[in-house]
Amino acid sequence: MSGTEAPVLLRTTGRAGHIVLNRPRALNALDHAMVRRIDAALAAWQHDPAVETVVLFGAGERGLCAGGDIRAIHDDARYGDGSASAAFWRDEYHLNARIARYPKPYVALMDGIVMGGGVGLSAHGGVRIVTERSRIAMPETGIGFVPDVGGTHLLARAPGELGTHLALTGSQIGAADAVLCGLADHHVPSAALAALVDDLAVMPVPDALARHERPALPGELAEQREWIDACYAAGTVEEIIARLLDHGSPEAKEAAQTLFTRSPLALKVTLAAVRRARRLGTLEAVLDQEFRVSCAALSSHDLVEGVRARIVDKDRDPRWSPATLAEVADADVERFFAPLGDRELGLGAAG
Repeated sequence: MSGTEAPVLLRTTGRAGHIVLNRPRALNALDHAMVRRIDAALAAWQHDPAVETVVLFGAGERGLCAGGDIRAIHDDARYGDGSASAAFWRDEYHLNARIARYPKPYVALMDGIVMGGGVGLSAHGGVRIVTERSRIAMPETGIGFVPDVGGTHLLARAPGELGTHLALTGSQIGAADAVLCGLADHHVPSAALAALVDDLAVMPVPDALARHERPALPGELAEQREWIDACYAAGTVEEIIARLLDHGSPEAKEAAQTLFTRSPLALKVTLAAVRRARRLGTLEAVLDQEFRVSCAALSSHDLVEGVRARIVDKDRDPRWSPATLAEVADADVERFFAPLGDRELGLGAAG
């Protein structure tokens, strides 16, 4: 495989190590080999005095990363035994934890589309840069899955109930809202990113940022905090939807209509996961929980059906089972959080 065809390009330029996600036709979707290559590079650069800063960005014009390779997960869940997906998540979540604890500046350029696994590669970093083109989301409930890659940890720490809203609906947000929610730190115009990368090769991160950072255009969530906090503070998904429908604002009603299209089981598991993540505290403990949830999802009907409807057949008409929130029993939700015994991820215990 030639360098230009490699799905992850690694290079050092001046004082910076560059990680380039290089599957532009797949919107840089992340697979297991890419995870291992990134992790190995970070491990090597951590002890390399020539590398003072790490910069992550995506090839192509559309975005950093659309997430994990969910078609591969679908095929493993439907035709395999789930072991390949579990192995992928094990290494991916370890990588998320490494990024969060990385001892050198880790600069993530969150330009364009950044979703799912792309959030895991970027939003745990120490320096997270968004642009006017950024579209950030954890859209897992739309495919019968639950936010992972540390997403429930990040969203649980967002102000008020903003994270609950984003986790359940999967809504996309822009630069200012990403900063508000704690998913990003700085806004740099997309046209200035190349110059920023050049400067990061020759100067410390704060000096490079000072040359290029600009205020972001106002977002939407700050003005919507009143109804979001009031509605999503409810104890159940059913009550959240009832409050959204009763609130009166068009945005609240639109959110309710979005929730009606999502997997009822995934919604209930996601709400439980975010609430539990608040109590767990550390990223490592939350990743342990997410590993249990993700592995349980492999044997659920809705993950296979959700990916079929969105990616495989593209009919956008998933037939969820259970079909309604009322049919999802507490025991159905609890199954996702059951301990895995000797198959646990074990990051929390190690941390």
